Amino acid sequence: MNWKTILAVIAALFVGFGVLIRIATRLPEPPAQQLFINGNVLTMDARNRIVEALAVRADRIEAVGSTQQIMALAQEGAEVVDLRGRTLLPGFIDAHGHFPASGLKEVAADLNSPPIGTLNTMEEVLAALRQQADLTPAGEWVTGFGYDDTLLAEQRHPTRAELDAVSADHPVVAMHVSGHMVVANSLALAAVGIDAGTPDPEGGVIGRVPGSREPNGLLEETARLEIMAKLQDMSLMDTYRLFKAAANEYAARGVTTAQSGGVSKELATGLSLFSKLGVIPQRLVVFPFETEFGEALFDGEYQPADYNSDRLVMGAVKLVADGSIQGYTGYLSQPYYTPYHGDPDYLGYPSIPRDKLFAQVAALHRAGYQIAIHGNGDAAIEDILDAFEAAQREHPVADPRMILIHAQMAREDQIARMKALGVTPSFFTAHTWYWGDRHRDIFLGPERAAVISPEKWAQDYGLRFSSHLDTPVTPMLPLQAVWSQVQRLTYGGDVLGPEQRIGVMDALRAVTIDAAWQVFQEENRGSLEPGKYADLVVLSGNPLENPMGLRELEVEQTVVGGATIYRKR
Repeated sequence: MNWKTILAVIAALFVGFGVLIRIATRLPEPPAQQLFINGNVLTMDARNRIVEALAVRADRIEAVGSTQQIMALAQEGAEVVDLRGRTLLPGFIDAHGHFPASGLKEVAADLNSPPIGTLNTMEEVLAALRQQADLTPAGEWVTGFGYDDTLLAEQRHPTRAELDAVSADHPVVAMHVSGHMVVANSLALAAVGIDAGTPDPEGGVIGRVPGSREPNGLLEETARLEIMAKLQDMSLMDTYRLFKAAANEYAARGVTTAQSGGVSKELATGLSLFSKLGVIPQRLVVFPFETEFGEALFDGEYQPADYNSDRLVMGAVKLVADGSIQGYTGYLSQPYYTPYHGDPDYLGYPSIPRDKLFAQVAALHRAGYQIAIHGNGDAAIEDILDAFEAAQREHPVADPRMILIHAQMAREDQIARMKALGVTPSFFTAHTWYWGDRHRDIFLGPERAAVISPEKWAQDYGLRFSSHLDTPVTPMLPLQAVWSQVQRLTYGGDVLGPEQRIGVMDALRAVTIDAAWQVFQEENRGSLEPGKYADLVVLSGNPLENPMGLRELEVEQTVVGGATIYRKR
């Protein structure tokens, strides 16, 4: 069953049995009044005030202040939560991720290596895929996600032949940890019509057997898109399981606003419906893909109001300008440190040719959309900034907040340009932990690796930014994102670019109020101020007291609109 069929079924259920479904899946109701007292309340307001207590009336924050001041507001029946010194702060905002893709573990094999997973060899990867095939009816797609060629003992990708040996009865696909490439077996390639005669698509590469045109199974960037579309063909039950698992995981991590950063029309509809049905208790910010929505963005067919609610906002339109550094598809101005396939001049490549990028950015900007563009390499970032500068020159906007997603290799001169142009980066700072050692030793070399995700430069130039995890590329662990901004420690135990470290409060702002500001939602969330949504998280301790240990703190309660959606047992 494909996405369109699934959504048609859901829509029919929603219309025909809406009342019953709402009763079965309805969100918890908030108390009339809640008082959180005797705590360490980090407001994240403009002054970074720290107070003792907070009052909530229904779904909104009523007041902040001392315990005495808040208790004076108590009305009959008010619920009083004694924090006993624990920390209360705004719920974490997922500045860029791919909700609900972390739920893939419910329907696919987890192929991750440490520190995310447990697999270290190619045989372990193939065994996990064989186990998944054994659980899957013949003819249906078998999927695994998260393998990392540079962490496997063999230091390579799986091959088409190896995936053919996994199963002769299923199309089999292994997704790279970067999300920017897949390896497919023969049945999967045949299903999308890729063979020796298929040319490389614009912005992508079909891997070939050496000395021939025969595909070896590896599909980079745009070459993987038809396969990715096939992987969305899931049953209604698998779709529900995926959504629900992701929602539960995010709730347990303190996330009150999740993001789906680049969606099709079908997924946008599904997110909207599941949100209205109460399956997803978090608020959602959804970025439509320009490639998926196409002309609908310009001919009036696309209406954000068709999807929006108090729980879901259709946000910036997303483009992808290059790939990933760890996949050798990020577009750099200087060659990779370790030559790719022995080519000392290899720079990676753009996913969108420069002239086409200019045209797309200009059209979206002229149409009045906020734009979010994925850019990892500094050559891709240069193209993005050039394109946006040209669009702004043609059609000036006072406060565009164009989001530069990842901005991993942004140079200092590019940070200065972002400030001048009204561009705001969302840094993937946890790269220092998950890939820092390999960025230094394999992909970029010590000098460039030391300035990945340059948040201190951004601070120095007065550039407002967010921090994200790109889940499911890395796990949804907001405190890991905060910790990485503060420590910049690698998995191997080294500090990668100590001069780019920032303070704990600034790092917390990057996953709360500054993340809200980036998507024009700062008036209703991101800080604990009267009138804003009561979206809250309670932590077991104070992140300001022990910066090295802050990622070990536990989420004890997550609240959305005054209603508790997670409580530690």
